[in-house]
Amino acid sequence: MSTRPPKFRPEAWLASLSLIAICLISLGNVIVRYATDASFAFTEEFSVFLLVLLTFSGAAVAARHNQHIRIELIEHHLPKPALKVVYVLQWLAGITVLGVTCWYGAKLALEEYQWESLSPGLGLPNWIYVVWLPVLSAAIMWRMTQNLIDRLRGKELPEVIHEP
Repeated sequence: MSTRPPKFRPEAWLASLSLIAICLISLGNVIVRYATDASFAFTEEFSVFLLVLLTFSGAAVAARHNQHIRIELIEHHLPKPALKVVYVLQWLAGITVLGVTCWYGAKLALEEYQWESLSPGLGLPNWIYVVWLPVLSAAIMWRMTQNLIDRLRGKELPEVIHEP
């Protein structure tokens, strides 16, 4: 049985598609602006939304593969039992922050839906943009939990190459 992670991860595909869409929207806007002296009205609003999708879905991928930016000095010098405590503390800190983000993001999305708020640029319902905040925060928490279980069981992916 292979120890490689599955190739299909919804958040990895979402991050890739978001990046592709940002590039295409921006390129199209630049071409239209230089050719016609006008620009697409939707590009800024969609680009910001897609950037948030890219950030959160990329964070979920990084959380699953234990590739977030962190200080590893402590991890490299602790014995195994103490290392497991550090893993749990790291997980608890992340779950706390993302739990708060998920809770307040869900409240915000519900309020935007109830108030029928519209985006300032295109007049689309704001909840369409905001609902992704709690959804992707929950995805990051799920991937962090999967990573914690793997680390506690001693299953770790190959180390990332670090600069000296």
